[in-house]
Amino acid sequence: MEAEWSPADLALLEELKRAEALLPDDAPRALLSVRLSVLTDDTTSPVRQELDLRMLARERGCRVVGVASDLNVSATKVPPWKRKELGDWLNNRAPEFDQILFWKLDRFVRRLTDLSTMIDWCLKYGKNLVSKNDSIDLTTTAGKIMVTIVGGIAEIEAANTSTRVASLWDYTKTQSEWLVGKPTYGYETAEDESGKVVLVIDQDARRALRWCRDAAMRVRPASARRMVKVLVRAGLCGPGLTAATLLRRLRNPALMGYRVEEDKNGGVRRSKIVLGSDAKPIRVAEPIFEKDEFESLQTALDRRSKNQPTRSPDGATKFLGVLICQDCDTNMTVQKTSNKGRSYAYLRCGKCRSGGQGAPNPEEVYSRLVNDVLKVLGDEPVMTREYRQGAEARKEQQQLEESVSYYMTGLEPGGRFTKTRFTKEKAEKTLDDLIKKLEAMDPESTKDRWVAVHNGKSFRAHWEEGGMEAMATDLLRVGVKCKIKRTKVKGVRAPSIRMKLMIPKDVRKRLILKEDDFAEAF
Repeated sequence: MEAEWSPADLALLEELKRAEALLPDDAPRALLSVRLSVLTDDTTSPVRQELDLRMLARERGCRVVGVASDLNVSATKVPPWKRKELGDWLNNRAPEFDQILFWKLDRFVRRLTDLSTMIDWCLKYGKNLVSKNDSIDLTTTAGKIMVTIVGGIAEIEAANTSTRVASLWDYTKTQSEWLVGKPTYGYETAEDESGKVVLVIDQDARRALRWCRDAAMRVRPASARRMVKVLVRAGLCGPGLTAATLLRRLRNPALMGYRVEEDKNGGVRRSKIVLGSDAKPIRVAEPIFEKDEFESLQTALDRRSKNQPTRSPDGATKFLGVLICQDCDTNMTVQKTSNKGRSYAYLRCGKCRSGGQGAPNPEEVYSRLVNDVLKVLGDEPVMTREYRQGAEARKEQQQLEESVSYYMTGLEPGGRFTKTRFTKEKAEKTLDDLIKKLEAMDPESTKDRWVAVHNGKSFRAHWEEGGMEAMATDLLRVGVKCKIKRTKVKGVRAPSIRMKLMIPKDVRKRLILKEDDFAEAF
């Protein structure tokens, strides 16, 4: 979805920007939040939202410092702090604005909990929420009450919509007609003689699937990778097809013409047959494979499948994204195999032939990486980012400037402090003290800003408390890489391993920990 600006819209935009240029330097700064799920004739376009909000900013005497435009984003599913545009402003650019302006509350949030989180965030950082079409203003008690009431109504409306959608999906699962949803690979939608939408077999996809079954049933069956190459070369499938996707298609029981639903079991995506009220599968189309053909195909695929060990909940590879291959510059990952009851783990890369020389004993590589990182970064202090508001400092600066002006006027010829030598000397001394205080003020203290504060720990202590997981998270966040060079050693099966730590020049700045204000809300 893209916003389309007409000549009239662009002319109005330029007019509003010219008016904004006349505002004083200390005018309140406004961030415009524009959101839309789906653009239809009944919705307010992103362009209209932005122009309305710019006119609202002009009425309030605010300078627009940015537009957070999040299109094709559901307010029910994605809270403000997780949106691509608005989330960046909230998490990283809070010092740059004073108010968040939005067209209507349901364009901003649709869940009461999200609204409550945003109100708490605004009160903590001294920000205000303002709606074009709702009586919302956090600077007043009535505004806070109103925003809660309106937010509750928006959440009820969203819940009703969600219930209707869920009910529709539950109903369609029990029907033989195809009402909504994307057909399984191998089928496409069409209209029958009565005008109803039905599933029919996609002949090109059928050819591809039937060929794959024949290839899997041979005495020397073809691998999934080989099947992908043949199908792509023949033009029956797109170049983005992978072996994992092809296997998932071949294992889908929907190819027997039955209705299915997704069944996530142990992190593996599978589909299972939906049973009707008579406890029998619901047929929605003609089968591409008969039952015996499908079952024999599954048996053939099972014979070639590798019996991989169960996945670890924390992932098979520690320091994923940090350890990279020096030759092909791709991530090093742990690949496990079993042979005669024994399990073996190797670090391999993504692009080198056959994963390159396998590096056995990944734990030893992890240990060497930890030691190298501690030598270089272990003694660095842990700095945390804190938000400092400049409102109090600005108020103090304004008072000092007004006092200086007052005494300077009084010391002019004929002024109130020039009538006697005593009052003149006292006023001059007071003026000097005020000027010194004004000069001593740090200009940065009058701005809303982030500051780095030492929390009293070193990263060595921080990582000892959090373990490898904490170190891996920090290294990935900071952009630290460790290049692995594997070299074949004559007469030795395992290659020699050389490790080169790559640390960014601005690593100290990147290491600063940023408090996640929305962690509990997640």
